[in-house]
Amino acid sequence: MSNPDDAGTGSGSSAHPDISATVVQLRAQATAAGIPQHLFDALTGGVEVSAQVLRLASAQPEHERTIGDYVTALVSDDRVASGRQLLTRHQHVLAEITSRFGVPAEILVAIWGIESNFGARTGNHPVVQSLLTLAAMPGRRQDFWRAQVIAAMAIVAAGDAPADQLVGSWAGAMGHTQFIPTTYRDHAVDFDGDGRRDIWTSPADALASAANYLRNAGWQADLPWGFEVGLASTFDFAAFGDDAPRPWADWQRAGVAGGSAPPGSPPPGADSPLRLKLPAGAAGPAFLVSENFQAILTYNAALAYALAVGQLAARIAGAPPQRTAWPDIPPLSRHERIELQQLLVDQGYDTGGVDGILGRASRQAIRSYQLRHGLRADGFHSLEVLDHLRCT
Repeated sequence: MSNPDDAGTGSGSSAHPDISATVVQLRAQATAAGIPQHLFDALTGGVEVSAQVLRLASAQPEHERTIGDYVTALVSDDRVASGRQLLTRHQHVLAEITSRFGVPAEILVAIWGIESNFGARTGNHPVVQSLLTLAAMPGRRQDFWRAQVIAAMAIVAAGDAPADQLVGSWAGAMGHTQFIPTTYRDHAVDFDGDGRRDIWTSPADALASAANYLRNAGWQADLPWGFEVGLASTFDFAAFGDDAPRPWADWQRAGVAGGSAPPGSPPPGADSPLRLKLPAGAAGPAFLVSENFQAILTYNAALAYALAVGQLAARIAGAPPQRTAWPDIPPLSRHERIELQQLLVDQGYDTGGVDGILGRASRQAIRSYQLRHGLRADGFHSLEVLDHLRCT
């Protein structure tokens, strides 16, 4: 993934980590990766633990915004207007990028807008310090973060960016498109031909790098990312609730209607495999999404993020606002989500863990519970479901 901030860093101790020990352990790995010893020493010498990164990495917010609040905030009228202006300003280079990589310009501009507000907010944390702090934290994904440290050093060693330019998010995401170092290593491109893969100051390089990432993640030029649809009153949630892709023609026969591809996107063929997404349950908007939506999810694994990118891209391209309003449903707190999972587990359902993270296994467990008790089987973690569980 390019920006891990929304996915979290996992649970673990927030005990003060020992960066000096991590540096010692990293030296051989850096040498094996071709990092000059003098550069390794220059980048690690005197680096101390970042208290702010420790705090952010260990944060466990009790309450979260609803997905509707999240998407609405990101797909704001101001961001749509700015995106349209930049789509026009950079139309020639964007056309070249789309021709080469097959990813629509509006998708790239939407990612640009969401990741860094079109380059205005790229972060101010020293990347090496942030990554060393995370790599030293006990109980966390130390191998992952250590790989990021080495990849960040390789950026400097290759001359793509000076050390003082490596600033970004608290989790090490950098530049206009917020690439973590290994994503930069594997997917960044020099599109403007100046000899550097510059995602920090070159929008052309940054946007082309995002396009290359999505293409490598499976983006298909002949498919839209997805579109909003309506569901007939007779729609059978139980029969179509397993997140499996089905041909567009099958969805139409099942009672899905009213959807059309965003402006400029190819319409789905009758055999195009599409998944149904009900991000706020049956009471909220419904979307059919293609494999291109799955590609966006590799950029950031949060459903809300991928929907925001798709919705913002559609608006930038000229689509009207979303038709169905987000329901005014208060979100479950983290404590309530854990309680919901525990109650399901107590009744024999597999939630994939009791951690407050309601992934696919938890949604399927909710759906199975709803089916057993005659509830609408949309798999959504509502207070209604939690209250029902408390009484059974």
